[in-house]
Amino acid sequence: MTRHNWLAWPALSAILSTTFLSTALLGFGAAAASAEDVKITPLGSHDGEFCASDRALVLEDPNGLRILYDAGRTVAGTDDPRLGEIDVVLVSHVHGDHLGDRRITAANQGTCAQPEASMSTIPNSNSVEIAVGQSANMIVGSEMSQFLANKVEGLGGDPSSVQLVRFGASREIDGVSFTTVPAVHSNGLSGDFIEGELGESLSAAGLSAYVGPPTGYVITFSNGLVVYLSGDTGVTAEQETVVGGQYGAQLAVINIGDTYTTGPTEAAYVIDELIAPASVIASHANEAATSEGQVQPDTRTAAFIEATQTPVYVSLSGRTLLFNAAGECVEGCTLPEM
Repeated sequence: MTRHNWLAWPALSAILSTTFLSTALLGFGAAAASAEDVKITPLGSHDGEFCASDRALVLEDPNGLRILYDAGRTVAGTDDPRLGEIDVVLVSHVHGDHLGDRRITAANQGTCAQPEASMSTIPNSNSVEIAVGQSANMIVGSEMSQFLANKVEGLGGDPSSVQLVRFGASREIDGVSFTTVPAVHSNGLSGDFIEGELGESLSAAGLSAYVGPPTGYVITFSNGLVVYLSGDTGVTAEQETVVGGQYGAQLAVINIGDTYTTGPTEAAYVIDELIAPASVIASHANEAATSEGQVQPDTRTAAFIEATQTPVYVSLSGRTLLFNAAGECVEGCTLPEM
């Protein structure tokens, strides 16, 4: 995997201050990579960029367990050469841009602002097709489990591979613990995913099917690193009491897209005041956030970086970050040139 040329902005003041940059670089260099680190690789629409449709992440435990989070539209199916072997597929909610109502056929098609994702995956979804093709488990919360189990079985997979974890409980796979936490968002299933008259009626009426509340995840890796995956959410009390207080998440992946999810300043409040992790990865910005790997001014991503005091890592597609048990980035953590 490629492990270089990532972006890390502790704050806007760090960008403007040569002294602070030097100190930050020394700080990152103090933590050496090891075999016990967790690897995180975004799978976006354009190599080396953070683009409008990017949602998907692959997280790899030191023991080799590989997790795909919200495949969405930017993974080119189970045969995507960037995907590798996947053991667990996570779905935060069933909106098309997360479950995957269509997908790219290859990376770097279209533009970063408008990626080409014309391959329909309806009625099965990109996430289900990948899970079946990889013989992977799916872990979800709420009533999504039965719906997805039916889809898996319809493609010839094992419906028992879809495993339900309700809020307040955990499920362990190969030494990695998965917990679902609340996300404040909608979770309507498009009629396009429902075959037959029911699906047609829902679509004609402009309605969607309810499959329970959306979820976020707290993952505890075998090296002790605790990672929070926010899903699409606004600010919730559980981000402080459960994610920060109960589990003590050291790394957070938070959506910053505004309007549909937490906005940049709201996300900064969640990170700095409620969870207080060592590091944060910006996700779901709904914009062409970078050009040639550099964050563009007047973007939501730039606003988030400016608003938070926590080190921010930008999801450049195909670029792997390594995090130690304390949530510190130890490899792939290059600061940008401004």
